[in-house]
Amino acid sequence: MLPVSVFIIAKNEADRIGATIRAIRGLTDDLVVVDSGSTDGTQALAEELGARVLHNPWPGYGLQKRFAEDQCRHSWVLNLDADEVVSPELLAEIQTLFAHGEPPCQAYGISIAETFPGEAAPHPLAYRVAPVRLYRRDAGRYSSSLVHDRVDLKPSTKAGKLKGLVHHRSVRSLGDQLAKLNSYTDQQAVDLEKRGISIPTWRVYFEFPAAFLKAYFGRLHILRGTYGFLIAMNYATWRHLRLAKHYERKRMNALAKASSREERA
Repeated sequence: MLPVSVFIIAKNEADRIGATIRAIRGLTDDLVVVDSGSTDGTQALAEELGARVLHNPWPGYGLQKRFAEDQCRHSWVLNLDADEVVSPELLAEIQTLFAHGEPPCQAYGISIAETFPGEAAPHPLAYRVAPVRLYRRDAGRYSSSLVHDRVDLKPSTKAGKLKGLVHHRSVRSLGDQLAKLNSYTDQQAVDLEKRGISIPTWRVYFEFPAAFLKAYFGRLHILRGTYGFLIAMNYATWRHLRLAKHYERKRMNALAKASSREERA
């Protein structure tokens, strides 16, 4: 066991969280799952697999991960989502990192690669991101954003990057993905308004085709056949809905202000 806590946020992930926990439960003696109200048995499954399960009503992505950070016992923490599985190569790399005591860096980025339904592992050229997921809690914290779940590191933090992969099994089905992304755009529209950000209306006309091209060619979904095409369409729909709802909120706010001025007049 390493001096590392692992924390996972979850809601209705009974079909996926088992693989996530099994892949890393030999790494830590402090596995924390923060659940926001599952009704499918996620909590019981996580407890059965050795996790310490806590309930916290959903406050937003960044805030939920902040809450989970605070429940961890060790100075070092590893964050995973309930649909992410640590590869054996990454597990061995993390174990080696701590084999001789304190690692040389205070934070590490980890490559997270998309794994589509029916794939045992990510395509060699699968789109991936490498956010900080393994870090000392005194070196940074998760952002308090509603929609962004990034770790904000202190300026003096020395950061590195690990070579192993996390397999990201985010897509259950095309319909489930679209429903999830639709819900996410509601929060994104609210977040943009709270931060006082106004995206130009002209982008509404171009966002869908631009986002499709970005996913299909830029993220190489073209290499995944018909399913890759359909995933790219979902991505474009998500980006379109984000701007559409943002525009709608601006429009309704402007109408409400105009109506209020007329009433005062």
